[in-house]
Amino acid sequence: MRALVVDDEPELRDLLAENLRTLCFAVDTAADGTEGSYLARTNEYDLILLDNMLPEKSGVAVCSDIRNVGKSVPIIILSVLTDSWRKVELLNAGADDYLVKPYSFNELSARIRAVMRRPSEVAGDVLEVADLTLDTKEQRVKRAGKNVHLTRKEFMLLEYLMRHNGTVLTRGMIMEHVWDMMNDPFSNTIESHIRGLRKKIEGPELQKLIYTVSGRGYKIDVEP
Repeated sequence: MRALVVDDEPELRDLLAENLRTLCFAVDTAADGTEGSYLARTNEYDLILLDNMLPEKSGVAVCSDIRNVGKSVPIIILSVLTDSWRKVELLNAGADDYLVKPYSFNELSARIRAVMRRPSEVAGDVLEVADLTLDTKEQRVKRAGKNVHLTRKEFMLLEYLMRHNGTVLTRGMIMEHVWDMMNDPFSNTIESHIRGLRKKIEGPELQKLIYTVSGRGYKIDVEP
């Protein structure tokens, strides 16, 4: 999963990014509303954390920009302002939630899980494909009842595949959602991580789940 953090305070921005990485997000950051709006409109994100008071362009304007181009990515506003009219303004502009600073990261994590469940009502904290389960809250993977130890990036890749069970995901889609802007799009990192996942969750006694679709990409699915 991939997130964007837009905040003009460097320390808070870096802290949020690091905390999101512990939740297995690839994270991009922006320091002002103009950059944040541009990144949000030109990249595919699964979550946006947006400060309300930003240089160059306000949180309200950024929200409107994102929704006006048809993006439905969940947006959580982080703000020191408690005025109810301001919350209403931001929610009307397209924000999904509003969290007042200071806040605990535990509360923010719970809000993140809540807004990310909304687009897909059937997707909760635990994703399942056949006898493979992935718990997004506990960051735990099991296959046939046995724990599977994955690297953080392998976990992120598997989560993205499982959230789109049965759907062919192109290399570009995977790169957009699992890796951040710093990754080289021409490297073979996706292929190497797919190989790593297959070694860990498949085997001679287990059903094949990850498929390569020639010329198109990859999918996770249960096939006869």
